[in-house]
Amino acid sequence: MKISSYLIKKLRLMTGSGILDCKKALLDTQGDIERAIDYLRKQGKSKALRKISRKTLQGSIFNKIKKNIGVMLEINCETDFVSKDKKFIDFGNKIVKYGLEKKIKDLNVIQKKFDSDRINLISILGENVKISKYSILIGNFIYNYLHHSRIGVLIQTNSINYSIIKYIAMHIAASKPLYLNPESIPHEVISREENIQLDMSLQTGKSNFISKKIVSGRMKKFFSEISLTKQPFVLDPKKTVEQYLLKHNILLKNFIRFEVGEKII
Repeated sequence: MKISSYLIKKLRLMTGSGILDCKKALLDTQGDIERAIDYLRKQGKSKALRKISRKTLQGSIFNKIKKNIGVMLEINCETDFVSKDKKFIDFGNKIVKYGLEKKIKDLNVIQKKFDSDRINLISILGENVKISKYSILIGNFIYNYLHHSRIGVLIQTNSINYSIIKYIAMHIAASKPLYLNPESIPHEVISREENIQLDMSLQTGKSNFISKKIVSGRMKKFFSEISLTKQPFVLDPKKTVEQYLLKHNILLKNFIRFEVGEKII
């Protein structure tokens, strides 16, 4: 059985073992990485460095638009220092370019395509690197916004008024909406929150009739916290984002927001 240099390099990064030891372990286990790790441990050859499994809570967001396509990517590493390295940045830009050219929609496709490059980057930088998140927007009037490579936003609208849309993108970056509007919130999310609020109100001894009125008010607050259009606009808190958009005759169709390290376990 022929063992690829890619597998040898990957096993070496995971264990800290020598090239020949890694090759022998892979040959004896028919190229099975996990079994090869066990083999090296039993032989006392593994140094258990496991760079490839270290936590990666730092990193950068990359986003770019080409014609009517926008892509956004999050790549993570272990330290802020490495996230600023040119090789790390070049790696992110390379992936974004490929995603745009091929109109890739699936994170798994991106991860598989660039895994060899990722392993090579780990060996150069000495830190674990992960391609964590990837998303694409296709359609007219797409705008991208990046805040210090830590927060990225893609927006799809019906307008070329980018000076106004930039303010909306800044709002999304700062206010972290989860959904575009109340109508886009999944029914199970709404139902769960309503049940929680109703139980909390009933526990205070209020009647079911009064509790339902209280819940109605609390749900309005809930919507204003998690849906973009109902949030108070950061540049004019007396208006909602929806009111600000109506004033400028702009319709938001979709948005995507990435923040470094968010929702990473």
